[in-house]
Amino acid sequence: MALGIIIGVSVIVSLLLIRLLHILYRSGKPISDKSPKSYSTLVVLGSGGHTAEMINLLLALDQNRFSPRYYIAAATDNMSLQKARSLENSLAEKAGIKVAADAVQYMQIYRSREVGQSYITSVWTTLVALVHALWLMLRVRPQVILCNGPGTCIPLCAIAFLFKIVGIRWSSIFYVESIARVRRLSLSGLILYKLRIADRFFVQWPHLQRIYPRADYVGCLM
Repeated sequence: MALGIIIGVSVIVSLLLIRLLHILYRSGKPISDKSPKSYSTLVVLGSGGHTAEMINLLLALDQNRFSPRYYIAAATDNMSLQKARSLENSLAEKAGIKVAADAVQYMQIYRSREVGQSYITSVWTTLVALVHALWLMLRVRPQVILCNGPGTCIPLCAIAFLFKIVGIRWSSIFYVESIARVRRLSLSGLILYKLRIADRFFVQWPHLQRIYPRADYVGCLM
């Protein structure tokens, strides 16, 4: 009995390791030509300059290619979602169409840690944020995740990476480091880079690309 349990656990662990190696190998590879015409896209917004940079990035994308879009921001960050709504209304107005309810959705997520919050109390809020992120990811199951630094992206990307391992959903994670990061990555960027969670990692300064060679230098996106 005990031997059977050990063998069963060993087989499961081996399969998960093989799956993990496959994910690490496949990450960063070009998307297949057999891919769908559009990709459900989760856009992670952050307060201040993060949202402004993300909107500039979205303006450069083919909106029809990355649709439907799900905007998500911290529960205490209403301004970012207002900016996202303004962007979508502007795009619809230029196209002469009305924003469809199923084409764009706006959501909020609990923060893992508020500014100035103690690390002891943040243990509980981090657990709550992870559970909330799990619920949101099960609901949305995006094919593409776009993020550029806010801490709210960490639980979402971690859940997305876990979904890849267990085969629930393959979400391609694209991380664009903020232009404000000239000499070192942000904590969010460092986590996603070191743990190889992001499929593609972009920086806006050549100095960063020399320090983090797996990153792609794309120049200034502002």
